[in-house]
Amino acid sequence: MALTPDRLERFARHIVLPEIGGAGQVALAAAHVVVVGCGGIGSPALQYLAAAGIGRLTLIDDDAVEASNLQRQTIFRETDLGRGKADAAADWVRHFDLAIAVHARSLRVDRSNAADLVAGATVVLDGCDNFATRLAVSDACVAAGVPLTSAALGRFQGQVGNFAGHLPGQACYRCWVGDAFDAEDCDTCAADGVLGAMAGIVGSLGAMQAIRVALTGQAALGDPQWGQLQLYEGLVPSLRTIRVPKDRDCAACGTPAG
Repeated sequence: MALTPDRLERFARHIVLPEIGGAGQVALAAAHVVVVGCGGIGSPALQYLAAAGIGRLTLIDDDAVEASNLQRQTIFRETDLGRGKADAAADWVRHFDLAIAVHARSLRVDRSNAADLVAGATVVLDGCDNFATRLAVSDACVAAGVPLTSAALGRFQGQVGNFAGHLPGQACYRCWVGDAFDAEDCDTCAADGVLGAMAGIVGSLGAMQAIRVALTGQAALGDPQWGQLQLYEGLVPSLRTIRVPKDRDCAACGTPAG
């Protein structure tokens, strides 16, 4: 794949970075990122993925835009109220860059459809709001051999990490949270609150980590940092990293007994 003159101009600030370069920009153009959740995390994440020149985006969300979303989900406008988030987000991408192939899926991810939704992706960026969906996505990624960027947000805290449980010795998201969270209920922004700018920080960190995956083997920035969970505390602020070890007994990526 060769970049056309207009794409070379658009991404000139990327291309002059030694850590990305022309080969890296071509890799981004060839990448397919599946974004699960177009809300507080997915909204800023997909903006920076689109701005980075990701060639194909699949946006998944079964929710509709509400007035309370506008405090942090900055791709939406008052005229989008009542619209499906996936469709409204896809329209934002189309207005931003006609060269991006974008597909909206207005549905809820669960164990019955996760495998089909992640199939063929370069990386899946999950920013959804419940553990049942997160684990369904993670398990499907492990089974399909697709890397996962997981991003989560609550109040003034955020966490982002890349997982590759399909690779030898690498943890999956289930290794991190275990089996106790296969449930629909969890804390919500409506109940606990969230600072709008925190969504932008965590979504941007998620986009950065997904870009690292897309550049793997093509540019110096392509170090996925598998299993390194970035924990951001907004009140201090501070950022620290912890290593998530592979759980040999993990139901998704562990080593079968015998």
